[in-house]
Amino acid sequence: MAADAPSPLAGLRIVLGISGGIAAYKAAALVRLLRRAEAEVVVVMTEAATHFIGPLTLATLSGKPVVTSLWERVSDDSLPSDVEHIGLVKWADFAILAPATMNTLGELARGLADDAVTTFFGAYPPARSLLAPAMNGGMWRNPATQKNVRLLRARGYLVTGPGRGELACGDEDEGRMAEPEQLLNALAGLIKHGPLAGRRVLVTAGPTREWIDAVRYLSNASTGTMGLAIAEAARGLGGRVTLVAGPGVAAAHPAIRRVDVESAAEMAAAVYAEAADAELTVMAAAVADWRPVAAAAGKLKKAAGPPALALEPTEDILAGLAARGLGGQRVGFALETEQLAERARRKLEAKQLALVVANAIGEGAGFGSGDNTVLVVGPEGFERAYPRLDKRTLGRELVELFAERFFAVAKPLRP
Repeated sequence: MAADAPSPLAGLRIVLGISGGIAAYKAAALVRLLRRAEAEVVVVMTEAATHFIGPLTLATLSGKPVVTSLWERVSDDSLPSDVEHIGLVKWADFAILAPATMNTLGELARGLADDAVTTFFGAYPPARSLLAPAMNGGMWRNPATQKNVRLLRARGYLVTGPGRGELACGDEDEGRMAEPEQLLNALAGLIKHGPLAGRRVLVTAGPTREWIDAVRYLSNASTGTMGLAIAEAARGLGGRVTLVAGPGVAAAHPAIRRVDVESAAEMAAAVYAEAADAELTVMAAAVADWRPVAAAAGKLKKAAGPPALALEPTEDILAGLAARGLGGQRVGFALETEQLAERARRKLEAKQLALVVANAIGEGAGFGSGDNTVLVVGPEGFERAYPRLDKRTLGRELVELFAERFFAVAKPLRP
């Protein structure tokens, strides 16, 4: 990766699994490289791995607690409350197992889960997992090991290495774990060649502002967090993402092309311009339905009494995309207070959408909250409910659904 290029790993959540081999000492360098690439890292270790490198070292380098046991509770506000079991499966964007010993590879191939590492990888999607074998040359050439590696590759795991070099036993042989820099590049390649690789994705996020006078406007409580999470998830799966963002939407990864707008009219113009070559359009923005017919040139004075606001509808961007045949697969959002499924289905048909993501206004979810609860509806009675999740995790779940339904992803992202 070029030094002046934005890191493809920036902002991603990585779980690093470490099994019990001498190459475990390289994990410290790998954690440092991942953190330097602006990724978040949580380390999960087998008990045997703790004999080769101490959890305290890795906790210090990662800035996160280290998981070493299925029975040990880990407390950290930035991690799921059920982290000691499989909460990290939902938290992580990608996972690395380095070193992957002969024993751990065998357990994964046979579907065994008897420690924190194999439990995590047993529940985590192979298509987002990178395995780095490391062992004695004879163990690597063992027919059982070779069979297990072939099986794991067939299931969708990316296996990097081992290379030839000096081993712990002093021999010059195959079995040397790939260097941390090689693993970092392999992980970047996994992102680049993800299920949305090369796909042009257009996402909208945030509110719009419709000015009443020089200081007041009509808007809503949207923060753009959900749309931004979808844009980041699409980028993490290899998409070429454009984000059309309303006011107040947080910064995105530098690889995401960003177009900032303020009003509904500006958002419509930007979306139509960007949708011409989009293969997937996700309209997650909360666009105003009405705007003042004319904004006052100055500030309306309180002494003059409440103004009589004449309103007119803003342009329906989803309907405009359908009429123009733009945007590829179009996904709409619906925020409702009642009759969630029924109203989502009406929107699906009226706006000629591929899917509608519907969420109800409620305590602890929706605008201004870090969490969301949604129901996705599609043609032919398709429905999929997502229980309350943090918006980042939900964004990845939704993008995986889009990849699966629209682009016939050959290898499932979920086991």
